[in-house]
Amino acid sequence: MEKRQNYILTKEKVFVGLDDSKRTWSLCVRSMGVVIHETSMPAKYEVLRNYFHKKFPRCQIVVMYEAGFRGFGLHDQLVTDGWDCVVTPPHTVTEEKSNRTKNDRTDCRRLAKNLESGDYHSCFVPDKGLREDRQIARTYRQVQADIVRVCNRIRRMLEYHGLDAGLPAGRWRSTSAYDWLRRHLSELELSDALRFSFEAKFRELDNLQELKEELLRQLKKLAKSDRYRENVELLMSAPGIGILTAIRLALEWGDLSRFKRKEEFASFLGLIPSDHSSGDQERRGHITKQGNQLVRRCLVESAWLAIKYDPVLLDKFRRVLSHSGSKKKAIVAVARKLALRVRRALLTGEPYVVGVVQ
Repeated sequence: MEKRQNYILTKEKVFVGLDDSKRTWSLCVRSMGVVIHETSMPAKYEVLRNYFHKKFPRCQIVVMYEAGFRGFGLHDQLVTDGWDCVVTPPHTVTEEKSNRTKNDRTDCRRLAKNLESGDYHSCFVPDKGLREDRQIARTYRQVQADIVRVCNRIRRMLEYHGLDAGLPAGRWRSTSAYDWLRRHLSELELSDALRFSFEAKFRELDNLQELKEELLRQLKKLAKSDRYRENVELLMSAPGIGILTAIRLALEWGDLSRFKRKEEFASFLGLIPSDHSSGDQERRGHITKQGNQLVRRCLVESAWLAIKYDPVLLDKFRRVLSHSGSKKKAIVAVARKLALRVRRALLTGEPYVVGVVQ
């Protein structure tokens, strides 16, 4: 492979593949179909900026890196300095089937080559304000998961110490059940060590419940803000979507005008069937599940409510159910139809209209 390691380009278009890790960045730079330079450096933006200014003065620089743990901060810095940047989903990066090596060097080479050839997909990069607002919804979800985890630990402690006799089986869905359990344990004769352990878990549960309520208030505040109010109201015009689901969807979806076709939006949601067809054989599998799991869960939960109020969605559910025999497949189909109809409402600025079966 031809390399011009010591050649300084000027006024050319260069394509930079950047492999991001916690401490170092590996770079491969291509221009005019060949590798111009390869290097690694500390993962500090000022080092990268100085490298570009020194090695490629007055060049049109395009950088591509895979979306990862650093988010979009590097993208923002590059764009602010006037350079183009592409953030690509890791699972869409193409590579040769015969390639059996994978390291930082080969990764940045592959990124640079794909960038120069145009063989890549790019992520939607939300603005900094949307990313920071979105973090409240994602923190709310994490706290919900932490509450379930603590509740499960309390149940396991009960079982381990033989204190679960006579208690209701299955999942306890309400906090009142754990309030009752707390009072029940206070009436039992327990050692000081065991009583302290239970009390520590209940205090942790109390703190998480309080944090959850505070996050919920913040989400409702966001829903009423000037930036999101209109979209939230349009989303809430659809059956089955309340204020919490509406603000979560608004934060996760961003600007829907970037999807030119409804099929692109359904693919983004991961609600389309996987396809393994070849020749005359057509094989459709389960949904792709790409994209945000929280969004799909919200849509499915809303779909169960929506079929009670929208005849068109109920008709869709019944038709898919009769064909497939699976309620799960039927409700996923309803969730996809609901999402597409909500998309139309957001794009047109007109409230959701309940359908009528002809």
